[in-house]
Amino acid sequence: MKTSIATVSISGALPEKLEAIAAAGYDGIEIFEQDFITHDGGPAEVGRMIRDHGLEITLFQPFRDFECLPEPMRSKAFERAQRKFDVMGELGTDRILICSSVHPRSLGGIDRAADDLAALGEIAATRGITLGYEALAWGRHVNDHRDAWEIVRRASHPNVGLVLDSFHSLGRGIASDSIRSIPGDKIAFVQLADAPAIDMDLLYWSRHFRNMPGEGDLDVQGFMQAVMATGYAGPVSLEIFNDQFRGSNARAVAKDGYRSLIALMDDVRRSEPETPVDLPAIPARVPANGVSFLEFAAQGEAAEDLSAFLATLGFRRAGRHRNKQIDLWQQNDVRIVVNSETEGHAAHAWNARGTCICDIGLRVGSAQDTVARASALGSAPFEQPTGPGELNIPAIHGLGGSVMHFIDAASGLDRVWDVEFVPTGHDAAAQTGLTHVDHLAQTMSYEDMLSWTLFYTTLFDMRKSSMVDVIDPDGIVRSQVVESRDGALRITLNGAETHRTLAGRFLAENFGASVQHVALATEDIFGTAEALAARGFEALPIPENYYDDLASRFDLSAELLSRMRSANILYDSVDGSEFLQFYSRSFAGGMFFEIVQRGPGYTGFGGPNAPFRIAAQKRLGRHKGMPLA
Repeated sequence: MKTSIATVSISGALPEKLEAIAAAGYDGIEIFEQDFITHDGGPAEVGRMIRDHGLEITLFQPFRDFECLPEPMRSKAFERAQRKFDVMGELGTDRILICSSVHPRSLGGIDRAADDLAALGEIAATRGITLGYEALAWGRHVNDHRDAWEIVRRASHPNVGLVLDSFHSLGRGIASDSIRSIPGDKIAFVQLADAPAIDMDLLYWSRHFRNMPGEGDLDVQGFMQAVMATGYAGPVSLEIFNDQFRGSNARAVAKDGYRSLIALMDDVRRSEPETPVDLPAIPARVPANGVSFLEFAAQGEAAEDLSAFLATLGFRRAGRHRNKQIDLWQQNDVRIVVNSETEGHAAHAWNARGTCICDIGLRVGSAQDTVARASALGSAPFEQPTGPGELNIPAIHGLGGSVMHFIDAASGLDRVWDVEFVPTGHDAAAQTGLTHVDHLAQTMSYEDMLSWTLFYTTLFDMRKSSMVDVIDPDGIVRSQVVESRDGALRITLNGAETHRTLAGRFLAENFGASVQHVALATEDIFGTAEALAARGFEALPIPENYYDDLASRFDLSAELLSRMRSANILYDSVDGSEFLQFYSRSFAGGMFFEIVQRGPGYTGFGGPNAPFRIAAQKRLGRHKGMPLA
């Protein structure tokens, strides 16, 4: 299977687009006519430039308003087509897309359209060119792939085929099963795009809100299963029109597209094993079984401050690395590594961002399979030298400069704490009831949210929630959850649109550090709050107004309200299932911890309390625009 992407899908001038597309690993491109016309080189030079990048031109597009025109416009349309054929010959491509007409003078008629395509097919045959006819969702007379197929069928010409586009079909709600009866050798080309479910004009929706497969709400997988069931063996290409992508980094968007395309076709292959998908075998999505460790980069006085803060949370220094300046802090199933090395990834993270979480260790079903799948999807493996007696733990570069390590029991990698760390002898008597990591909250710019969601949902067996707005006194933060099906790994992704929000300020002041807060679970939040306070922990203060409002919204006893008020605990309940939470004060440029008690059946994250938490955090900070305390 040849992978392809339309040049219109990413930002930049044509040379920049080609570099990004080639680096992402595609086989070819659809060259969008405008990208070619605005380039300052001729078609032969452009063709050479494309091939020099190891790419082929899978499609020349678009050719508009061709069929069903009255004379003399019809003759002019044929003349235009032949001029494009000349250009295609110099470019070195043999397939062109003809989209259904939106011309106000188009006469319509299936037989008339078929006759025009057959006549042009005769001319195309002399040039070795294939015509692909596509039904635009807003076409004047043809806006359904079933009608476009009937036109192609009646044209009955070997050089005339059908172009199928997932957006044009799914956007109109056309059943994908209608594709299965089309002969695969009559499908000239396949284009893919997803989109969020938005009720708006089809043309505007298409031109501004398409995104990569898996980033939206359309059943692109069902569409491709139907296509592949026909026996289609041609290129599979992305055609994305998206305002956000047009202003984003071309390499990042191209990589996202490649990741989405490979993951989609792997899903198609697994859903219909009898359907041939010509791709190298890759491991299935890997179960993510929770957080194994979180690694902080911190040096000198900052490392001492972090260690003292962890002690107030009831963590004990459980071990020291045999070869490196790395301490292991532990409480039950929560492991926090403080890395003070002056070389390696943690040192680079410290130099760039100061104290930050530089590495996330995840428990997975198979560490090797996780890295193999990630590599197939375009992620780069992460490696750095191992010292004497150290385990080689598989890892990858994540997004935003992050690193992820993967630990499984089957490979013995979960022995790392015994193999690489020398016990300090500190007992566990000081623990405060924190049991495991409930969830992580990662912050990124809003334009990067789709990338992060796609990264997690294509690599791991995780599902995504709908996006919601979180109100900050100085703006809005978009938030979306990705989580494993059993809830063992939960990550909230928070997209900042302005530096004035708490999330945006964290990004700006920490140069893109992603993990802003860590939520730790307890089974007795009041007991934990009391134990933390005894160790000098200072909770984020919540105003009296919050508890007065809480009493009006929920039927809570005066005693319970009093206990929550004295411990600064927030409350939420859905269908009788309760959720309690409180927060640390911010440290290290805006990071913080959250303590939660999750009742049976509660799947949320205390979203209604977010505005009160953010306002409280900002009150403790300095003036707007200044760093947090």
